[in-house]
Amino acid sequence: MTEILFYHLERHPLERVLPVLIEKSLGRGWRVVVETGSTERLQRLDETLWTYRDDSFLPHGVAGGPGEADQPVLLTTEPGNANRADIRFYVDRAVPESVDGYQRIVFLFDGHDPDAIAEARAAWKALRDGNDLTYWQQDANGRWEKKAGA
Repeated sequence: MTEILFYHLERHPLERVLPVLIEKSLGRGWRVVVETGSTERLQRLDETLWTYRDDSFLPHGVAGGPGEADQPVLLTTEPGNANRADIRFYVDRAVPESVDGYQRIVFLFDGHDPDAIAEARAAWKALRDGNDLTYWQQDANGRWEKKAGA
């Protein structure tokens, strides 16, 4: 059974939340793939992962680039698992079609975008059978609270 987490972004932007979640994933020894809904978002995330903190960066590559199979974190706009990731993040309205082969799927969506919310609801309904789903929402302090699921 694949664990699927839905993160409803309301207080902090994706560029602030995603690097922290990727760091935690790498800390577990997992390889990571991040699927974006657009090339523009992929390029912004590529920059963010190199510069998001003054004292460190997240080593990563972009799909189609050299050594993509060896990257601990791979950014892509396409399905596939070139770096044999254990966890897949879907961002910027990228929608999971299959959860096969992953220990965890993380679906991050913008709580200020009605279309993104509708897509998240549809994904929840489509993926709930046979999977362990949880829904997380930020509280007033920006901390994550589990609102639904196992």
